[in-house]
Amino acid sequence: MAACTASGLHMATTRPFMSNSHHQLSKAGAAIFGSNSKVSSWVRLTSSSYISSVTPLNRAFSSPSMRIAKVVTKAMAESSGNPVSGLPINLKGKRAFIAGVADDNGYGWAIAKSLAAAGAEILVGTWVPALNIFETSLRRGKFDESRVLPDGSLMEITKIYPLDAVYDSLEDVPEDVKANKRYAGSSKWTVKEVAESVKEDFGNIDILVHSLANGPEVTKPLLETSRNGYLAALSASSYSYVSLLKHFLPIINPGGSSISLTYIASERIIPGYGGGMSSAKAALESDTRVLAFEAGRKYKVRVNAISAGPLRSRAAKAIGFIDMMIDYSLENAPLQKELSAEEVGNTAAFLASSLASAITGAIIYVDNGLNAMGVGVDSPIFEKLDIPKTKH
Repeated sequence: MAACTASGLHMATTRPFMSNSHHQLSKAGAAIFGSNSKVSSWVRLTSSSYISSVTPLNRAFSSPSMRIAKVVTKAMAESSGNPVSGLPINLKGKRAFIAGVADDNGYGWAIAKSLAAAGAEILVGTWVPALNIFETSLRRGKFDESRVLPDGSLMEITKIYPLDAVYDSLEDVPEDVKANKRYAGSSKWTVKEVAESVKEDFGNIDILVHSLANGPEVTKPLLETSRNGYLAALSASSYSYVSLLKHFLPIINPGGSSISLTYIASERIIPGYGGGMSSAKAALESDTRVLAFEAGRKYKVRVNAISAGPLRSRAAKAIGFIDMMIDYSLENAPLQKELSAEEVGNTAAFLASSLASAITGAIIYVDNGLNAMGVGVDSPIFEKLDIPKTKH
């Protein structure tokens, strides 16, 4: 079973060209917390971005309790001749490989954009059956609008590699897959071969992103999931990350970063997210902690995961209930707004930067706070409570 790109709910089915770039960010920023926790931040990434305070910290020492004025942060483009002070999110000179980009609609694409906006060179791995469509769309300019970066330039993808992360090496590929017409014309697309190709082409990378998931029986309840379906979900959605790190770590520069995308179903019950996918995400998060130790000790590389909320991506739409999950989040999350892929992309840019140099083995929630909720406040049982609501 081929590994597709992950969806907005970190799900994918056997249908081809399901790109979930299941994990996305692109409005990177920083919050500066003082004794008063009310902090506003507006952030934009550019090819060289800086998080800079535009309002100084005004401390009123005449008051018994020291007050810190509201701090406004925003990312500012470095302009020639005008030095910019502040806290840099600068990935210039860094090279990123994002596994799981097959369209311009998911988390993988958004992560690529945020990394590019911060100055990184972008390489991507695209599921083999989706490769031709993706390359053709890119070449014909169909993605030009979504390629636009904050400074007005277009994101450039230096090279696209065919990739099927279910297979570690050519010896693992069944004959029927080798003979499949969807794989015709492509070569060197197993994990080991792609890592070797990247090394041959570029030598080293600094950032590895895993944005892959596939569950052939994702619509089935766990009790109705077959052994093959369950194991296929784990193979494509969690072991694929182990394999990527195994083969890419030798070419990731010390101090580098690796990021995967997960989903709250790893630790909470999400009816409809079946076929072993919840188990696969739980495995992915457990592996993140173990891999953080092993990769940190042996290669000085950080390993983290982003637990992203639901996104209305093409892959998630194919699953069938993404609109319902987004509506649920809008009604019940602390922040009543729809999650954007850019917000996930920007978190990835932060995790990939030197600003996150002490963060590893972490699961970072980017879901408007939905993970913190213990109940659904849209339930009729709470109708008599005066719970603040945002119109949307």
